[in-house]
Amino acid sequence: MKSRFFLLTVFSIPFLLSAQNKVEKWDLRKCVDYAMQHNISVKLADIQARIAALQFLQAKMNKLPSANLSTGLGLQFGTSIDRTTNVYSDEQALYQNFQFSSSMQLYNFGRIRNNILSQQYNAQASLQDIAKASNDAALSVTTYYLQVLSADEQLNISNLQIQQTQEQIDITSKKVKVGSLPELNLAEIEAQLATDSSNYIAAKTNYDQALLMLKGLLNLDAALPFDIVVPDVDKIPVVPITDLQPEPLYQLALITQPTQKGNEYRIKSAEKNVLVSKAAMYPILSFGINLSSNFYNSFQNYTGYTLNGYSPTGAYVVDNGGNHLNVLSPNYSLIQSRRSFSQLWDGWGEQLKHNFGQGLGFNISLPIFNNGQAKIGYEQSKLNLKSYVLQQEQANTKLKQDIYTAYTNAINAHQKLVSGIKAVETAQKTYDYSMKRYQNGLLATIDLLTNQNNLLRSKMQQVVNQFDYVFKMKLLEFYKGQGLKL
Repeated sequence: MKSRFFLLTVFSIPFLLSAQNKVEKWDLRKCVDYAMQHNISVKLADIQARIAALQFLQAKMNKLPSANLSTGLGLQFGTSIDRTTNVYSDEQALYQNFQFSSSMQLYNFGRIRNNILSQQYNAQASLQDIAKASNDAALSVTTYYLQVLSADEQLNISNLQIQQTQEQIDITSKKVKVGSLPELNLAEIEAQLATDSSNYIAAKTNYDQALLMLKGLLNLDAALPFDIVVPDVDKIPVVPITDLQPEPLYQLALITQPTQKGNEYRIKSAEKNVLVSKAAMYPILSFGINLSSNFYNSFQNYTGYTLNGYSPTGAYVVDNGGNHLNVLSPNYSLIQSRRSFSQLWDGWGEQLKHNFGQGLGFNISLPIFNNGQAKIGYEQSKLNLKSYVLQQEQANTKLKQDIYTAYTNAINAHQKLVSGIKAVETAQKTYDYSMKRYQNGLLATIDLLTNQNNLLRSKMQQVVNQFDYVFKMKLLEFYKGQGLKL
């Protein structure tokens, strides 16, 4: 009796704790939504989609003209060219120049246009990658969610088994007291209670582990209180198997599954990329404009000169009287001073205005020889296209195989479910008859316990059959594009 009291006390603890610690229960929809927001694969796919969107934007921006403005400011030392007169000078000076240029491609054999389309298809394919990652996360969450539901149902069956065995102990104990049954019968049933208790602990462990695995998939802290909504498995909506025939399902999946849609976009992108590579072998016509100006001031400032006399040059002229007059050359020295740094900027605006130059023109770039880069790039783009076509064929073949396999598994799961119903009914009848005979003293305890264990095993197996069938059918619904719901 003490052992029975101890066992009942142990098994009542989880229920008391659960009553004290009420937590919010998550349904499948909430689990899936949370996983899509926090799943690493979904986040990575989202980043790649953002990158593809930026590349698409860059391709569109390439249609616009380019414009660049540059300026240089510095000090000049030693012998160099005066930037305003193009004359060599050995004076120290301050200089600044401005340069504005703009160009636009007028014709490039569709290179820009086809590159825009190629990047657009790439961006659309990346969005399908996000959808695929989300679907994979939803499918994984559903799988673990159903495992938790199955473990919970098996835990309930184990708990009912303990209650049933306890009732047998009460009945047998009364009969032992009045002497209608030997004490051996009571000992055998108490041993069965210990076995049932062990089964309960194992079922509880499986439930806790399944719950932890689901929390891990959701990236939740293992210590965080967490529980799920437990729907009635018999009330989970399932589409009739007649509406999920494999061939129509495959044809529908070809246009609804993200992987297939993404492959279509990648093939279209590769086709446009072939044209982009081909255009690299043809001339490019562009138009450009150029504006420039500069400023230059020497540190030396010349303010005038001083006349120091004249010197004969050796030449002469004859006047009207026949007199020879010598030609003299004046001797003078420049009066100079050194400008301060602030004075170096004198005349900045006037020089920029005076030195302002403009230019415009057309340019043709003819690719004559570029180490075979254009030709090799063109051939490589064609091979990339063939690769994407083969990848699509491989993905479609795998999709068809997966759908037919899922359909076969669903049929087998349904057959197991039907046979399991019959097995439970038979085991239940056998146990009920055995219980009546046992109560009338016509059946040994060990035989009753054998039938009871057979009933337990058939119920446990039927739980597995039920949830396996639900999952197989939900997988077919997933291929139909209906999403996952319980």
